[in-house]
Amino acid sequence: MSNAYTTVIGLEVHVQLATHSKLFCRCSTQFGAEPNTQTCPVCIGMPGTLPVMNRQAYQLALRTAVALNCDIPEFTKWDRKQYYYPDLPKGYQISQYDLPMSDDGFLEIADAKDRFEPKRVRIIRAHLEEDAGKSIHDEAAGKADSEIDLNRTGTPLLEIVSQPDMRSAAEARAYLEEMKLLLTYIGVSDCNMQEGSLRCDANVNLHLDHEGESIATPIVEIKNLNSFRAVERAIEYEAARQYKEWQENSEPPKARQKYLARPKQTRGWDDAAGVTRAQREKEESSDYRYFPDPDLAPVITKGDEVQAVREALPELPAALRERLGEDYGLGTYDADVLVNQGRALVDYYLAVADGSGDPKAACNWVTQDVLRVLKDQESTIDQFGVSAENLAGLVKAIDDGQLPSSRAREAFEVMLADGSAVDAAITKLGIEQVDESALEDLCRELLAANPKIVADVQDGKQQAVGALIGQAKKKNPNADPALVRQICLKLIGEGV
Repeated sequence: MSNAYTTVIGLEVHVQLATHSKLFCRCSTQFGAEPNTQTCPVCIGMPGTLPVMNRQAYQLALRTAVALNCDIPEFTKWDRKQYYYPDLPKGYQISQYDLPMSDDGFLEIADAKDRFEPKRVRIIRAHLEEDAGKSIHDEAAGKADSEIDLNRTGTPLLEIVSQPDMRSAAEARAYLEEMKLLLTYIGVSDCNMQEGSLRCDANVNLHLDHEGESIATPIVEIKNLNSFRAVERAIEYEAARQYKEWQENSEPPKARQKYLARPKQTRGWDDAAGVTRAQREKEESSDYRYFPDPDLAPVITKGDEVQAVREALPELPAALRERLGEDYGLGTYDADVLVNQGRALVDYYLAVADGSGDPKAACNWVTQDVLRVLKDQESTIDQFGVSAENLAGLVKAIDDGQLPSSRAREAFEVMLADGSAVDAAITKLGIEQVDESALEDLCRELLAANPKIVADVQDGKQQAVGALIGQAKKKNPNADPALVRQICLKLIGEGV
């Protein structure tokens, strides 16, 4: 954020809900089918057809609204949103206008990199609507006409509209990431942005001071944002573009008044060029000519139903981070890494931490070695070759001195390869515990044979003892390097 202005950001998140059929008909919502093969007279708006609400879609929307701390009214209805576009076959979209299914919620965000203070982003509303189709513009192929795929038409869509509470692109990205994490934890959507399951529009303008007066630039809605990085880049670009435009139109007063009176504008994000491009003037709600849909009955949601949904919610990401900090002593960064990987990995970590009694060591193994292997193998924790019980055994063996830390990763690789427990891996590697008195005798022998190293350490060059560790490993491969170092420094300090 520039010191010359404040960026004001509100986000509209559109989530495709994880149902097997569409919002008002039985057509499949499966992604990737041949164009226009998942349609019927209802979703393409043939005369005389009647919609029937998908109860599962409403339940998924209700679960989301409760998780977002929204108020749930007892009465909600469906409205027709009138607009004309090739991928909207009915000429209107069934949505919700003045009586949405939920409103007045919030989502709390924070940043492990401390780029902004933790904050609560208020949510204006979350309402259900049907998705539109997809227009395909194949400019690269030199086609003059666009093609329309109506498979997506009628897919259940939850629109979550935030207040303009965000003040930087980093905050907007954090909000989206936390939103996606929440939605996947409660199982309402796969949130696959590449497949269009999670989409976002950003409303951006600037607040700045001009001659003691607070000025707000015209709001711009940015579309075509299909990744978190794209959202961040688009907001940063748009803020700079609006400030440049303001500078060009701030004087004289008539030019300023004309600029500030501009209507809201919709701009598309060109990710390859890294710029936003003007598309059209933004419509107002009156332009859509909303009216209640006469073919759909209102939905009544009783308080006991809302309470049942609330009680059935799983532990949410924010609460899970807090528990990892309070009960397991993890820092913000480590808790973030674990929670952001999903509930399955967190459950794996909890089993390792509880089984080993060493939460920090368990975290190091999971966030470093386990995640490295999962990335290399392109697999999930459910397919991982080392069970939580076996990894807990590995951590305990290190803590108990049964397994030298210098050879722990060798044991880990053996366990990963054949699924064995740590005892079997230790036996296979020929690792034997070295009696500490025998190790002390070895260290005395090495110190006597290396007076120069002893002198260097006594002169403050403690790193010189590293040469003794190598010699100890040659004489006894099972010698623990950390323990050799500790004993040698102790003996030198005692003047031995």
